[in-house]
Parts: sequence; structure tokens; C-alpha cells
Amino acid sequence: MPASTFYRSTVKGVLKNMDVLVAIVFVFLVGIIIIPIEPAILDILLVVNISLALIIILVTLFITEILQLSTFPSVLLLTTLFRLALNISSTRLILTRAEAGDVIEAFGQFVVGGNYVVGLIIFIIITVVQFVVITNGAGRIAEVAARFTLDAMPGKQMSIDADLNAGLIDEAEARERRKKLQREADFYGAMDGASKFVRGDAIAGIVIVLINIFGGLAVGMVQMSMDFATAAQTYIILTVGDGLVAQIPALLVSTAAGLLVTRSTAEEGFGADFTSQFFHFPKVLGVAALILLILGIVPGLPFWPFFVLASACGFGAYLLQKEDRVIRREEEAVEPEDEEVPPPEEDIRGLVRADMVEIEIGYNLVSLTEKGEEGDLLRRITAARRRLAAELGMIIRPIRIRDNLQMPPNSYVIKLKGSEISQGDLRPGYLLALNPEGVLPEELGGIPTKEPTFNLPAVWISPAQREEAEMKGCTVVDVATVLITHLSEVIRSHAHELLGRQEVKEMVDLVKESRPAVVDELIPELMSIGEIQKVLQNLLRENVPLQDLLTILETLADYAQTTKDTDMLTEYVRRALARSISTRYAENNKLSVITIDPGLEKRISESLQQTLYGTYPVLPPEVSQRIVHGVSNLVENLRRRGLSPVVLASPRIRMPFRRMVERILPDLPVLSLHEILPQIEVESVGVLKESAD
Repeated sequence: MPASTFYRSTVKGVLKNMDVLVAIVFVFLVGIIIIPIEPAILDILLVVNISLALIIILVTLFITEILQLSTFPSVLLLTTLFRLALNISSTRLILTRAEAGDVIEAFGQFVVGGNYVVGLIIFIIITVVQFVVITNGAGRIAEVAARFTLDAMPGKQMSIDADLNAGLIDEAEARERRKKLQREADFYGAMDGASKFVRGDAIAGIVIVLINIFGGLAVGMVQMSMDFATAAQTYIILTVGDGLVAQIPALLVSTAAGLLVTRSTAEEGFGADFTSQFFHFPKVLGVAALILLILGIVPGLPFWPFFVLASACGFGAYLLQKEDRVIRREEEAVEPEDEEVPPPEEDIRGLVRADMVEIEIGYNLVSLTEKGEEGDLLRRITAARRRLAAELGMIIRPIRIRDNLQMPPNSYVIKLKGSEISQGDLRPGYLLALNPEGVLPEELGGIPTKEPTFNLPAVWISPAQREEAEMKGCTVVDVATVLITHLSEVIRSHAHELLGRQEVKEMVDLVKESRPAVVDELIPELMSIGEIQKVLQNLLRENVPLQDLLTILETLADYAQTTKDTDMLTEYVRRALARSISTRYAENNKLSVITIDPGLEKRISESLQQTLYGTYPVLPPEVSQRIVHGVSNLVENLRRRGLSPVVLASPRIRMPFRRMVERILPDLPVLSLHEILPQIEVESVGVLKESAD
């Protein structure tokens, strides 16, 4: 077998069994705590500890994302355990043999010059720097980062959902982003706890040094018959060397932890970021060179150190300025090549595709979509989509805005699936003043108009008249708010038409991520996506939000085994959503209802017929007309009295009755007895009767 092939297979085998290798390492660490080891082996392990600390801090300098080193909290625990095991082994050697290997002796003799007082002071300084400065700072940053990350998670989750709903990302990328967000929160939480290991390691290092010093003095003077000076020289130097060998790697690892948690906004490695950010402005180095030169010529200060640094900064500023000029000349010298670019192949698929909702605007309204004082229409439409998606509990696709030069300049049209459903006029630069009571003060003047959403009388006024209009009891809104309000009402009233099979599929998939059992039971064995869509459309048609989609699907799974009638399934779902339906229409825990005369209710029940489009009452035209006019008169009279009534019907005729009156009274709620909670007080404010056949 060739050597290269043997090495590759060996490396693959080691990497494949890394879990076993890590387990062996942990067992080995526990073993060296209990079993004495020779000084030569201790030397090797101490060098391994220093090398590992160097590798860790170098890795933190080159990573660009914290999750590239997501195992750092566990590595921190492993290195801390490793150092403590080495401390225990070295302490055993120091106290029993008065030696601890060449590495510790070299640190004790060479690094501190054989002076145990100097070595002890250096050790104390390193420990204080690590314990008070770096460890505390890294721990505090990790704690704050963990807290802020957890607080920001709901907002980031909503941002991911918004990008998914807008079609900017697919389901796989959204799932990956959520997973990354959770891993980041887990990492900061783990770092918050792991920083306590470093703090404990610093405290343990101090305690071990004190034990080695006093224990060594006792062993040397009592058991080995040394005088105090010899025992102090021997054991304190070994102890200080041992402490330095342990604390220097600990200092490197603590610094790495601080670097890791402070580089939350890194785009490249630390060196590249540092260079690009600190040496991007040549003038800064030039000013620094001038200040250093001035300090150098101040009497009493050494000239040459300041002069050398001033020269270095000045030379660096010169080189950076020269490089900037070269880059600028190269950019100016680049000219576009006169090459004939073939025209792109025309894609006609967009011409036959109709958007779910789109807005066409005249050319005077184009300024609303541009950046400026009034140009926040696109941002506000996005915010309105999110608000409506949360309110209705459904996915709302992006809304396209087109300019149409053939339209009147101040007009706009709202289209649904390519067909116009509503329109209005706006005046950029003006404000719309309207009075909810329908009476406008004559002193305002302005340009009379009709508010497009609710068709209320209104006037366009100048911004200078806002305060005057508000003092007279008027509601004043800008042009973008008028359009957003109109668009929101259109979407609410046509939400059932915007809910397609694809939207239902995506909503069901969201439920399946957390509650797969109910979806697997329901689809496709009991119901199809199209059948679920019809039930959801029935709910939206009567302004019942789909926020509790889990309850809706569980109810369908319960009753789809007994019936396939979507009207009946809708009634079962409404019964399950009784709490949200009741509280939606009750005021102060009180519900004002219009009841149906038992005779009329019986007649409607006997006339029901099943069609492809649902169950409808089949009554003579004059009877249907009398019923509709009777309901309309009752509702109008009650609303004049300040009441917001609902019609109370039996579950069998509730939906057919609603379909009979919805053309005249599309906003009239029709409830059944099963949809009202027992604790809600029901007050009958009218009875619907059939006066004559």
C-alpha cells in the first residue's frame, strides 16, 4: 500500500472515531489526577497544554462567525479540567520529590531569573489580570449577549417568517435560519455558564500555589531536613514555575473567550477587520505622527522613541495616501467597453400571470413610492401585510404597485387577481380631514371629497391646517394612511378569495413542524388540501380569523370521519372556536342579539337544499325579500341606538341564513347557540318575523 494511501486511511479512521478518542481523553484526564506520573510525561503534557491554548486563541482570530466555534464552551471545560489535572500532578511531584520536570523548572529559573520573589509577583499579576480583567469582562459580555439574544429571538423569528411569507426565502432556508438562531442563543447561554469555569480555575490556581508553598516549606523543613532558605528557594521557585506554566495557557484561553464573545459583528478574520478599519483613513496616521513628533520635542521627554514612532506613522500615512490615489486613478481610467450586448430573451410568462393583489397608481402618486418625506408607502404596505397576516392568521402574498400613465394622475385602483375591485383619489402634499360623525366644519374650506374606504364626507387640507382641524374634532391623516386603510379593508373583506391551496399548504406545513400528528392523521386520509381550503374560506368569509389553526385542524380530524360536508365541518369548527367568536362580538361580556321567530326558522329549515356551492334556502322571491328587508330595518334601527347586534340562529340554518342576507348586509354576524360561551350574557334586542306569506 502506498504511504499516502496509508496516511489518508489512517486519518479517516481517526476522524471517524473521534467520539471514542474524546472519551479516552476524558478518562485519561481523570486517570492522571489519581495516578502519579513521571516528570518526563508531565513535561510533554504541559507543552500540549500550552500548544492547545495557542491553537485556541489563533482559531478565534481567524473565524468570522461565532457558530464556527460552537464547541468552545465544551472546549473551555475540557482545557480547564486538563489544567487542573496537571496542577494536581505537578503538586504531587513538588511535594514528594522536590522536582516537577524540566518545563516547570525552566519557567521557575529562566523566566523569573531564579528569584522566587519576582516570580511570585509576576504570577500574582498574571492571575489578577486574568481573574479581574479578562475573565470578568468575558463573563459579563457573554451574560449580556445571552440575555439580548434571548430577548431578540421573537423579533428575529418574526423577521424570518416575514421573509418567508414575502417569498424572499424558501422553507428550507427559513428552517436553517431558525436553527442557526437557536444555536446562537444556546451558544451564548453556554458561554455565560462556561465563563464560570475560567473564574474557578483562576481561584483554584491561587489556592494550589498557596498549598504548594506552605506544604513545600513544611515537607522540606520537617521531612527532608532543609533549612528555611533552601526550602523556600526550592519549593517557591518550583511552585511559581508551576503556576506560570498553568496560568499562561489559562490567560490565552481566557483571552480567546473574550475575543470570541466580542466579535459578534465580524465580517472577516480579526487581522483583516482590524487592518481595514484602523488603516482606512491615512489622515488619522498623519495626525498621530504630528502629535508624536510634538511630544518628542517637549523638554524632559525622550526624543528618539517618539521620533521613531512618528516616522513610522508618517511613512504609513504616506503609503496609504499613495495607494488611495492609485486606486482612484484606476477607477477613473476604467471605461465601459463598447460591446454589443445581445438583448435578453423575452419572458412572456409574466404577462399571463395575475398578482393576487396589486395597486395601480397615476403618475402624480409615484412620489409616494420614492424615498422622501412622503415616500414610505412601500414600507407601510409591508407593515400592513404583516399586521393583516397576524390578524387574519393567513399568508398574504406581496402586493405589487404599478404606475399607469393612462389613469387620472391622482387616482389609484386596487385589483384582485387582475380585476378592479375598488378605487380612490389622493392628493400628494395634502392631508385628509374627516369627521366620524359625518359633519365637517365649514371654516376648514379645503377641497371636498369622499373618503374612499367608508365613503365618508371629507376635505383635503394643507398641512398648516392640521392643528385647526384636530381642534374642531376632525381626524386628520396623510395620503399614505388613506391608501393603506383602504387596502387593508379590501384585503379583510376579500380574505377568503386570497386564500388559495398553496397558501393553505404552507400554513398546514407550519403546523406540521410542531404538531405533525394531527396533520398526518388528517391529510390525505380524511381530507384534501382543497377541502380544508373550503372550510377556511367559509371562516374568513364571516370574519373568523385562522390564528388557532391547530384547533381548526384537530376539529376537522375529529369530524371528517363522519361527514364530508364542508358546511357541517365549518359549523363544527366554529363551535370549537366559540371563545374567540364570542369575545369578538361581545361588549362588556354582553351580547345583543336578534332572534328569529320559531315559525320563520322552521320554514327556512324546511326549504334548505344542498347544491354544489353549499346549502341554500329555497324560498319564494317575495318571502326572501321580506326577510332581508326585515333584517336590514332591524339592524339599522339598533345601530342608531348605538348597538352592534348579531343574529342568533339554530346551527342548522345559521350558514344558509347568512348566505341569504350577506349580499345586503355583508358585515352582519350570524351566530348559533353553540358559538356563545355560557358566561356571556345574551340580551334579545329584536325578533325577526315574517309578516305575511
